[in-house]
Amino acid sequence: MAVSDFFARLKSGLSRSATKLTESITATFTKRKLDDEALEELEEQLIAADLGAVVAARIIKGFRSTRFGKEVTSEEIRDTLGEEIGKILAPVALPLEIDRRKKPFVILMTGVNGAGKTTTIGKLAAVYKAAGLTSVLAAGDTFRAAAVEQLQVWGTRSGVEVVTAPANTDPASLAHDALSRAMQTGADVLMIDTAGRLHNKTALMEELRKIIRVLQKLDPTAPHATLLTLDATTGQNAVTQVGVFKEMVELTGLIVTKLDGSARGGIVVALAEKYGLPIHAVGTGEQIADLRAFDPVEFGKALVGE
Repeated sequence: MAVSDFFARLKSGLSRSATKLTESITATFTKRKLDDEALEELEEQLIAADLGAVVAARIIKGFRSTRFGKEVTSEEIRDTLGEEIGKILAPVALPLEIDRRKKPFVILMTGVNGAGKTTTIGKLAAVYKAAGLTSVLAAGDTFRAAAVEQLQVWGTRSGVEVVTAPANTDPASLAHDALSRAMQTGADVLMIDTAGRLHNKTALMEELRKIIRVLQKLDPTAPHATLLTLDATTGQNAVTQVGVFKEMVELTGLIVTKLDGSARGGIVVALAEKYGLPIHAVGTGEQIADLRAFDPVEFGKALVGE
């Protein structure tokens, strides 16, 4: 998929988010002065669009210092808003760099069930294969047969090896076997799928930490990246999930999925402001090509319907 096609898909996917935001702005700002009342209304609209209270206050502060008392149109508000969102996102828009000196480069994928972890692993495997890198995938959610089967399907689709184990096998044991296999075959990348059972946080925390301990017996520097996959449709719940997983493991970056059907795309901005974690990629669908590096300018424009 060409970059222009992906941007069109992103814009289309974020159309619900953009409509939610821009319709209220248009209704509020029709040749109207940017006074205290107008700014208060705008701040409420930004919060309602899942940008979060802190981001909304930051944007309002910018408007107050540059445009207060001036007559503005909804288009001017939207253009300025898109620029401000882009500025907030720019520091976190960092691609995931594979350190070729680490072989295999171990990526531990975390996230709640249904967030798109397994699908994202399959897409990344295809991306790496196209770049000439060999990957091994580990079906570490051993207690869910559907997760293992889904990863096997993605492995076949992407043309990469998938390491599995019998149902209910200790995930740490599977991770150990997968890293051993990746080392034996000289793979460039190992991606490990994990469970996401937040209803039993203590057990999940111990499971993830055990996986890391076992990996480090073979490679003291592993994992080299620990990523959290987030479903954009969950809105503010995504902010909570980052906090929960940060307690369990040392997160190094985020991947945001399901932007093709979300009216809550503003949550990406709230995540950037609150945590400052790199946002490596965004997903806009189920196909392999529907995952791209995160572009803050494109995203800001799409979020305000430009």
